[in-house]
Order: sequence, then C-alpha cells, then structure tokens
Amino acid sequence: MSQMENEKQTACCSSNKQSSIIPVSTPDSSVDGGTKESSSMLEYKVDGMDCPSCAATIEKALKKKEGVQSVQVHYATGKMTVGAEYDSVYDDIPKHVRKLGFDTEPLEKDKHKETYKVEGMDCGSCAKTIEKHISSVPDVQDVQVNFSTGKMQIHHSTSPENIMQEVQKAGFDASLDNGSKDAEKENTQKKPLSTTTLSGIFLMFGFAGSFTALPAFLITALYAAAIAAGGYKPAKSAFYAVKTGSLDMNVLMASAAIGATLIGEWFEGAMVVWLFALGNTLQNRSMERTRTSIRNLMALAPDEAVVLSGGQQVRKAVEEVGVGDVLVVKPGQKIPLDGEVVTGSSSINQAPITGESLPVDKREGHTVYAGTINESGSLEIKVTKLVQDTTIAGIIHLVEEAQEKKAPTEAFIDRFAAVYTPIVFALAVSVMIFPPLLGPGAWGGWLYKGLALLVVACPCALVISTPVAIVSAIGNAAKSGVLIKGGTFLEKAGVIESIAFDKTGTLTEGKPKVAEVLALHGSEEELITAARTIEEHSTHPIAQAVTAYAAKRGIPAKQGSHFQSVAGKGAKASIDHVEYFAGSPAWFQEMGVSLEENAGQHIQTMQEEGSTLVVVGTRSHVLGIIAVRDTIRDMTVQSIQALKKAGISETAMLTGDNRGTAKRIAEKTGVDRSFDELLPADKVSAVHSLQREGKRVAMVGDGINDAPALASADLGIAMGGAGTDTAMETADIVLMADNLEQLPRTIRLSRKALSIIKQNIWFSLLTKAAALVLIFPGFLTLWMAVLSDTGAALLVILNSMRLLKS
Repeated sequence: MSQMENEKQTACCSSNKQSSIIPVSTPDSSVDGGTKESSSMLEYKVDGMDCPSCAATIEKALKKKEGVQSVQVHYATGKMTVGAEYDSVYDDIPKHVRKLGFDTEPLEKDKHKETYKVEGMDCGSCAKTIEKHISSVPDVQDVQVNFSTGKMQIHHSTSPENIMQEVQKAGFDASLDNGSKDAEKENTQKKPLSTTTLSGIFLMFGFAGSFTALPAFLITALYAAAIAAGGYKPAKSAFYAVKTGSLDMNVLMASAAIGATLIGEWFEGAMVVWLFALGNTLQNRSMERTRTSIRNLMALAPDEAVVLSGGQQVRKAVEEVGVGDVLVVKPGQKIPLDGEVVTGSSSINQAPITGESLPVDKREGHTVYAGTINESGSLEIKVTKLVQDTTIAGIIHLVEEAQEKKAPTEAFIDRFAAVYTPIVFALAVSVMIFPPLLGPGAWGGWLYKGLALLVVACPCALVISTPVAIVSAIGNAAKSGVLIKGGTFLEKAGVIESIAFDKTGTLTEGKPKVAEVLALHGSEEELITAARTIEEHSTHPIAQAVTAYAAKRGIPAKQGSHFQSVAGKGAKASIDHVEYFAGSPAWFQEMGVSLEENAGQHIQTMQEEGSTLVVVGTRSHVLGIIAVRDTIRDMTVQSIQALKKAGISETAMLTGDNRGTAKRIAEKTGVDRSFDELLPADKVSAVHSLQREGKRVAMVGDGINDAPALASADLGIAMGGAGTDTAMETADIVLMADNLEQLPRTIRLSRKALSIIKQNIWFSLLTKAAALVLIFPGFLTLWMAVLSDTGAALLVILNSMRLLKS
C-alpha cells in the first residue's frame, strides 16, 4: 500500500479518538504594552479532511489570520497544532476553520463547554440557522448543532440562561443536557404546542365558511388567523435565518405564505402554513423517537443500589455510591454499578451490554457490569467504577459522539443542498419577474408558480435522508452490544467484501486447554494425578491448563517434593520418592527415555493439529502424553457461516502457526484461506495483500496486539470491548462481547442502512424532480408542493426508522 493510503487508514483510526491536550511550551516573550504572548500551542481535533490537500488548505488560510504565529495540520492523525500571539486568538480558530468547510474543537476539556438539547428543528438547515445565530453572540467561542441527535455543543463564557434565550430568539427551544434520567422524564412529559391544532381549526372553519353565506371578509379573517397561529414560529425562525444569512426551510415557507396572501390566495397561504406546521409536528415526534433510541440505554441501570454499611443493608441513589462500597444484588435484580464479585455465584444476563444470547456464569473475582441482570444466586459486589464511569455510561457517550459525526454521503448531500437551494431560489425569483416582463402570461400566474418553486427549493427530505438512517442504525447496534463509531464506519461495513481474523483470542479462546489425553503405562487417572502433582506449582499457562483439567474431573494431586521448573523443557518433582517429569518430548529424548513405537504416530498427529505436548513419566518409562491446545470458540463456526450468508465473499485467518496447523484450523472454522507463520508485524502485510487483490478488507482482532493491522484495514473491528477500555478506543467498530456472535448481524445492519439511505436519496430526488416538472403546466398547486415536501421528509424519516428494529 502507498504511503498516502497508509496515511488515510491511520486517519480513519485516529481521527475519531479522544485525546488530551498536549501543551507545547515555547519561550515566554512580551510585546509592546506589556501584553504577554501565548506561551503554549493549542492542539485541535479536525473532522472532515478527506485528503492531505485539505490539511494544506487549512494551514494556508489560518496563517493569513492576524495573531496566528504557526499552524501545523496533520491529515494522518486528524489533528492541528496552532501557535498564537495572544490567548484570545485561540477562541476564533474554530470559526475560521468552519468557514473552510471543516469542523474542529480544542482537545482541551473546556470548563465552559456545555451540551444542550434543542427542540423544534425540522432539518439540517434549522441547525445551521441556530449555529450562525449563536456564533454571532460575543461570549460564544464555538458552537456545533447536530440535527440528527437534536443536540448543541457550545463553548461559551456566559450563563446557560443567556444561551437558551438566544436559541429561543431563533425560534427554537433549548435545555441544558445534564444526562440525568429526571431530565429525560421531564422532557417526555412536555406537551407539544397547540398552534398547529389552532391553525387547523381556523383553516377548517374558513374552508367550511366558503360553502355558506359567510361574508368574504370573515372567511379571509379566518384564513389570516390560521396563518398567524401556525406561521408565528416559522416566521420568527425565518427572520433570524435571514439575519444570519441562511436560506432555510422556514424562510422559503414564510415567503411562500406571504406571497400567497399578497396575490389574494388566502386559502393557499393558510393551507401552506398548516401543512407545514403539521408536517413539522409529525417529523419532530418521529425524530424524537429516533433520538431517544440510545437514551433508552440509560434506563438499563437502576437508580438505586443496596449497599452493605455497618452490617446493615442501606438503599442509596447510585450517584451516592463510591468505589469500594459493597452492593447486595438479589436474584432477578439488575446490577446497579460495575464491580467485582466478592461473595456468591450466579448466572448473569449480559445481553444489554454485550448482546450475548446466553447468560454468563460469574463467581468470586469476576467482573460484572451495570445494567446486566442477576438471574440466579445472590451476590455481593465491590464497586469498581462510579456511575458516570460505568461501561454502560461509556457506551452511551461513545454512541452519541458517533451519531454526531457526518458520514461521507451525508457530507456530500449537505454540499449539494448548499448549491441546490440558492439555485432553485434564484430560479423561483426569475420565474416571478422575467416571464411577465417579457410578455407571456399575467403577473399573478407567474408569481404563483414562483411561490411553488420556493417551496420545492427546500431539500429537507434529501438532507435528512442520510443522518436519520445513520442515527437509527448506530442506536440499534448499540442495543445489541456493538459500538459503531460513526457513519463513515457504518458505510464502510456495508461494502466490506473480505474479513481477516486474528486466530488467537478471536477465532479461538486464546487460552490453552487439554484437548487429548493418551495413557501409555497405567490408567489415565494415574497419568493426570502425576501431571497435576508436578504442574500445580507452576504458573505457566500450559501447567494451569493441566491443573484445571484435573480439578474439573475431581482428580487430586499426590504429596510431592523437590519441585523444580526447567526453562524451555518443563517441570519435575518427587512423588513417593520417585522423580517424575512433565515436559516436551525432546526433554525425554535427552534423558534417553524412549516412547513406545505406536506413540510416535500419535505425537505427529497431535502436533499437526496444533497441540503442545506434555509428556509425563520417569527416567525409565513414559506414563503418557497430554495434548494442550487453543480451542475454537463455540460461536466461531456459526458466525463464519452467517457472514457468508450476509454477503461476505471471503474470510481469512492470520496466525503464527505452521502451515499444516493453520490449514486444519481453517478447515474446522470454515475460513476460506489462511496466512500462516506470521510475526505480529506480518499481519499488516497480510491485510495489504488482500487489499492489493482489489478487496475492501475488515480486520477483526482484540484491539490491543492487533492495533497496526486494525489501522491498516479498511475497517478495524475489535472484540471483547466490555473487558477493556483499550478495545473500545482502538477500533472503528467494537463488539462488546468476547465472541463473534454479533458480527454477522452488524454486517447485515450496515448493508440494510446503505440500502435505505439509497432509497431515501432517490425518493427525495424523484419527488423534487416530479414537483419541478408539474409546476409549470399548472398541475401542482402551492399546498400540494408543501405536502410533497413535508410528506417526503416524513416518509424518509419513517423509512429510516425501520433500522431501529432490524
């Protein structure tokens, strides 16, 4: 792979990681007037760069800004380091970068950074209106509004009340998002505004009155009341949109409604306003269901915990429980916080966290997670993480971050909409002015067609076609124990053709187990007894595998003495005054102890199957042979078959085993091909080899040892994320369970998401094209244009919501 491709892969892996600010010290100096220069450089995360030239563009633009001393933008890591003459310059950097078409924020955790929930946004253009308006507030350093999640991230030095007032000025409602369940309950209890209903009542009376003897002025007054009731909020939002230079849906609809009244089409104007308000209400309710799909994860963990205190069981709010406290969790109850079992044993349903279909047995020393369900025995659990640091809290945080990141398709559509809307707006104005001036047709008819074009100019359905589908899919995956770290990786997963698996710990258990026992002299029990007596004093993984095998079968050890480990060979001990050995076949050959003739064939067969052999015997004869090897996971074969059914054309295994062993494991797991005798660094070369064959490759590993290969692949997938924070930070997709059970489902979900996104885009474009064609012959009325726009947006949302239940 070329250096540029390597950089691109690294960027994909690193641009979505959270890092701490790294101050780079520079010599202190002063300028005239005694104002001290900035003594450090600030590091920023930059999103949206798709090639190194983007980095060069940002560098050149920022170097021209007053007060900026140095700029270094690293495309490979998605980071930017800025050195400024004064500290105040840093506050304006995000605004300058956003003008260039990229998103950036300081990696420093700013104490003034807050998150707000914003209600009333109908599409991405509303988010841009809020962004532009809030950016004009002097005390705001940076603001980002995400329509998909309904949230606003803001750096400011004023009060939250002022921020909420400014959002209200723009025609929307905002509330501080503190992540609490109480806040969620309050939001669900809020009643929607009744302006839509009021507008509909006035419209209905006006329309009914047109069939009676009601005076014309009274009918007009009813239509005017319908326009005023339903159009107040859109008109307010339109005012601030125009003020900040935005051309959003509210501007277009308000213009259409006002234009309709000016040419005497009061019914059309009232119908436009009411349909627009009704469509927004339905869209908001549908979007809220999508946005709350991930918030429902918060309800998994209980609000209270039973804590052992002074021998008594005391009920406390989870926020009051500290690390080290001991909880009591009875059968059938949910575990309130992450912790370690100190007393008891039970089966735990971990499906809410990992997506595993079967309960997992837990006993003393095992880790348990908040939100999982204790199915059988009573447990005492020592808390290891506070409520804000639990695994479920980490999942929610990572998923919400992922939902806010734009996918390539979404970014392209936003750029398309930014060009499409002004062009159609200009066309609408031209239709209103030039045809009447040039002669054909009256002013009224062309003004009406121009107003219909204004409505068609709004690309609402197109703009939301991608983000709603991505939010739905990522939320659905999270509920099944899969973290997809952004729309980019969701799209990549949908087009993956080949998947490479690390063998150890991914396809196999990663822990050696006794696979076969061959007794040559005496019984199998005598062989295991001698082996356990020697090996239980060793910490070697193979020795522990033998000891565990004996313990599971209730075979005890004998009284031994003179225990000794021999590096590279094995271990020995005296049993009943006889020296016994447990080690490699080569060790016994060195001692001149011959194996039986028929044992040689067994040894060769077991070694070809990838077993490590433990020969047990004395200096005069061999008791038998114990074969220890890494066993294939129960879910591996089933998962590989399911991946092929999901459309994966090729699977590969990467292993350090010899060719014969690798071939046999590949055959047993159902993997199509294997790369054997690999050193850790060779895994990257194997991934590149698959890519050179023209395949889009995903790499599946544990997220730690396989980090280089995960970064080199088109898509990095780590498994076992519930056990390690590192795995959750390393890869593009994280399987929280320590098996491949959810991987086929993730591939299917990603492909369905891509299919739905394509459906949404084509439906939106065809609806707009049909509307444009029908306007000029006069078939499309103004209210029909509104209905086609809001209806298309609603259908796109509903289509995307199918991903919530896939």
